[in-house]
Amino acid sequence: MMKQTLGKQERLKSKTLIGKLYKEGKSVKTFPLRLVYIQTEHTSKYPAQVGVSIPKRNFKKAVDRNRLKRLLRETYRKQKQVVYNTIDKPYVYMISYIGKEEFTYAEIELKMEKLLKAFTAKIKNQ
Repeated sequence: MMKQTLGKQERLKSKTLIGKLYKEGKSVKTFPLRLVYIQTEHTSKYPAQVGVSIPKRNFKKAVDRNRLKRLLRETYRKQKQVVYNTIDKPYVYMISYIGKEEFTYAEIELKMEKLLKAFTAKIKNQ
């Protein structure tokens, strides 16, 4: 059983990688979440690096954005082994919240699960 942590190594911080991600990345959606990904080398010993983003235009208040970011990181942390058990090459991805209103933790957890399964299914077929 893998540790369910989301350490510094697993976070996507590199500006160049993030730029590349949005330029060349492919995406998979499960409303209200979207995952943009790209298969590329990164600096971490983990198979994937992840970032989360919440657009300011949908959530004006920083507290709301921060809360959603925490929810996304948490639901991802709990379920990342789905991805880790599938991928054999390094990936970076960004999980964005494209909904206009806040969903509950339970709803986001379900959507995250669906999203990660859709992602793994998609890269298995490539």
